[in-house]
Amino acid sequence: MREGWIVVTGGNRGIGAAIARDLEGRGARVASISRSGGASAGRDLTCDVLDEAALAAHFAELAAEAPIVGLVNNAGRHQSQPSTTLSLGDFQSLMELNAGSVLLASRLVHPHLLRAGGGLIVNIGSFFDKLGTGENVAYSAAKAAVGAMTRCLAVEWAHDGIRLLNVAPGYIETDLNRDFLASERTRAWLARRIPVGRVGQAEEVGRLVGAVFDADVAFFTGATLYVDGGQGMNH
Repeated sequence: MREGWIVVTGGNRGIGAAIARDLEGRGARVASISRSGGASAGRDLTCDVLDEAALAAHFAELAAEAPIVGLVNNAGRHQSQPSTTLSLGDFQSLMELNAGSVLLASRLVHPHLLRAGGGLIVNIGSFFDKLGTGENVAYSAAKAAVGAMTRCLAVEWAHDGIRLLNVAPGYIETDLNRDFLASERTRAWLARRIPVGRVGQAEEVGRLVGAVFDADVAFFTGATLYVDGGQGMNH
């Protein structure tokens, strides 16, 4: 694991918290940035990830202590809504948070990674980026955009020594969806659809992200890693 800060957005709960815990367990210096705060691992920093000035100030604060060597763009939210009632404003709001924040944080961290001699940005996407899922037009479009940005920035910033990867989870149990997944009907349906026969755990995503940072494979960039129990490729 490289010496320096790895910043995790939305690291105060769910998948983001699991990522922060795993990175800290591997000896990384972790900072969590979220709107509500309360991170259980690393330094707890509070701001809206769409507030450019506040986000830039937090990056500068951290960089004054140690180099920033990595970023995990995890902040976001899920929203299901019939497309016939989805307003343009609602669509733009979800796109701004789930995709716009990825571009903003990546752009702001770029000069810090340059000064550190390069680094790794891991974006948290979703396997919805390749599925046709009803009532999820905005969410799926945003996650597809995350995959596209990962590829484009990986190409654009390769000469800077900056790599990007997109980790795309399937159904992962967290505090946000535990009630939904507790339904016997839902679990039975997912057991049929997911080849491994169960939903994933946030810690499994955390271990994958931690392993990618730990391995530090310089030739590995631009890829999307699906962690969905094989559901996305199941016929």
